[in-house]
Amino acid sequence: MENQTSILVTALKKLLNGGGAHVGLKDAVASLPFHLLGEKPHDLPYSIWQLTEHIKIAQWDMLEFSKDGAHQSPKWPDEYWPKEVAPKDEATWNNTLKQIESDLKEFIALLDKVDLFAQIPHGDGQSVLREALQIADHNAYHIAEIVVIRRLLGAWKS
Repeated sequence: MENQTSILVTALKKLLNGGGAHVGLKDAVASLPFHLLGEKPHDLPYSIWQLTEHIKIAQWDMLEFSKDGAHQSPKWPDEYWPKEVAPKDEATWNNTLKQIESDLKEFIALLDKVDLFAQIPHGDGQSVLREALQIADHNAYHIAEIVVIRRLLGAWKS
């Protein structure tokens, strides 16, 4: 079973990093002009900034839930989505990207330290495996939306 778990952890790490069939966040936002972060083409409900900030908040919440029994999740849905359409400055944008990367690295490191299948003691049936799959699925979903918005804005590589 230990070898199978090792294979699973390797696959999860690749999935979480945007490997395989999905573009990762770094590629999705690479060379993205700052002035486009707040655009909402064709009356879409979210800008690239709002999607990226939402990824940060949700991923952070899943990380903290996975490791801290005292963690209090933000109020759904209001506290998971920024009200601002664009970041106030490039430093805010860069800090969001850095936190997403840092939190993802911390979650990936957690995969090597815990029993993936054990229920999280303060949860209601969740495991770290479930949280890993949820982070990967959630991030891939919203990263795809970022790519679509970039295409609509004419700012995606062909």
